[in-house]
Amino acid sequence: MSLTRLSRATRVFRASTARPVLLRPAASQRITTPVQCFSTRPAGLKMPDADPHDPHHEESFEEFTARYEKEFDQVQDVFELQRNLNNAFAYDLVPSVSVITAALRAARRVNDYPTAVRVFEGIKAKVENVAQYDEYLAELNSVRENMGVMLKEDLYPASHKTEGPHSA
Repeated sequence: MSLTRLSRATRVFRASTARPVLLRPAASQRITTPVQCFSTRPAGLKMPDADPHDPHHEESFEEFTARYEKEFDQVQDVFELQRNLNNAFAYDLVPSVSVITAALRAARRVNDYPTAVRVFEGIKAKVENVAQYDEYLAELNSVRENMGVMLKEDLYPASHKTEGPHSA
């Protein structure tokens, strides 16, 4: 049997074994039963005002900072480091200097120099203006020099002239 006959036979076989499509009943035909809502909490038991495990809990900046410092201190591989950085930079705020320092130390611990450089790119993307970026650089200068982390602007001097909304 030639290859074209085999493929044609396979197509016919597959088409003949197709199962019928099951359609959902229309909304007017659906049977709905009322569900009673009840609480499993004993009467008189009051929930704490600020439960950090509550999904609707508003986290303060101090709680955010403490949580991410702890997360970066526990990082054991590059995946965890990059995941934590993505999560930290996903919020509508710029992480504090202590969080950035913990992230840089974690990058050093897992021996990931490119991610350490990208931390500063993340800061540059998150700040509102160049002055804030310069403040972060001034605060983190000693840590950056101690770890030997260069900025992208230092590594590629010509490329930062055409970048992003905050470039000078």
